[in-house]
Amino acid sequence: MSTPPRFDRGHTDDLMSFLAASPSPYHAVANAAERLEKAGFRQVAETDAWDASSGGKFVLRGGAIIAWYVPEGAEAHTPFRIVGAHTDSPNLRVKPQPDMGTAGWRQVAVEIYGGTLLNTWLDRDLGLSGRLTLRDGSYRLVNIDRALLRVPQLAVHLDRTANTDGLKLDKQRHMQPIWGLGEVHEGDLIAYVAQEAGVAADDVTGWDLMVHSIEAPSYLGRDKELLAGPRMDNLLSVHAGTAALAAVASSGKALDFIPVLAAFDHEENGSQSDTGADGPLLGNVLERSVFARGGAYEDKARAFAGTVCLSSDTGHAVHPNYSERHDPTHHPRANGGPILKVNVNMRYATDGSGRAVFAEACEKAGVPMQNFVSNNAMPCGTTIGPITAARHGIRTVDIGVAILSMHSARELCGADDPYLLANALVAFLEA
Repeated sequence: MSTPPRFDRGHTDDLMSFLAASPSPYHAVANAAERLEKAGFRQVAETDAWDASSGGKFVLRGGAIIAWYVPEGAEAHTPFRIVGAHTDSPNLRVKPQPDMGTAGWRQVAVEIYGGTLLNTWLDRDLGLSGRLTLRDGSYRLVNIDRALLRVPQLAVHLDRTANTDGLKLDKQRHMQPIWGLGEVHEGDLIAYVAQEAGVAADDVTGWDLMVHSIEAPSYLGRDKELLAGPRMDNLLSVHAGTAALAAVASSGKALDFIPVLAAFDHEENGSQSDTGADGPLLGNVLERSVFARGGAYEDKARAFAGTVCLSSDTGHAVHPNYSERHDPTHHPRANGGPILKVNVNMRYATDGSGRAVFAEACEKAGVPMQNFVSNNAMPCGTTIGPITAARHGIRTVDIGVAILSMHSARELCGADDPYLLANALVAFLEA
């Protein structure tokens, strides 16, 4: 029997604020941490000894956050219920020597991150965000959220076949944004960013900076039934997972599992980093939680054997102009509810038993569920799901929200789907 939903369109309003305030993975985890702290969670350091206390805790490392809630009386072998997601999105990232220019234009040298749709970055007003590493080893977040940069497109007069033969972009030659006029001076960009961050340029010893569109998220359509915005792949899931974990921890309900949020960085380029899903971060946190509650290897093995992870990432809604690119019998639609992602070649980790887990959660939450399968003639993408399943031996189910324009600088989804997903995640974590 379904329970009343926890979230409504107000959740989508809050998602818009979260997207706007999270132009980089570092901002995303800081904003998720702030929301969890308001729900009573506390940060623990990886370098400290952990205790057996109950309550909500989280670990921050770079652009990743692992948060978990230990109920009163949880045993060392209590299994986990994990919502997995990722904080990074395809974009343009600043190179180590960023100052460059041609023909009197001052430009910023950027490298392409992930599988971005290059043309979506053309002729947009762009800001700059990320983090600075200071001489003392600390970090300073920076968000220059104004029209600072632009990647200008070549006029059609100089590319007469662009509309007939297609736009062809060279990643190196055509994607370097401009940010002014005049002579190029080494160190100018970082000096400017340091000033914006309120630190001395001489104190900056490293940086992880990226370009973002400054256009705010917005409702779209006659009835505002759609949501347009940046980085929904995959901050939509990070936001939903954070909201669901906070709601479960604050509910006062008895829990048979330890609910967890695992939001990783670097999914868009393979997850192989110390903050990616293919790294040791999640396994270390779960093991230390078991051991802090007095457990041994046997308890960890029992806990992992009973653990389930929902890997939540966006999938493809049927595109009205390219419907032939989709599987003819599986047509996920906007505002049709979260999708179950299936690929028998294990590009997604879902199997029949995993489907049953997610179907039960959706039924309990009173949320409709859809199925997503790729067209056999189109290569299938992948997620953190198979990586999590293989690395930790954890039963994993791939789910998400159907969107259009995936990997664009600005994506589109149904405005109801974010809160439908969040309600399903609450039901899953409470099971």
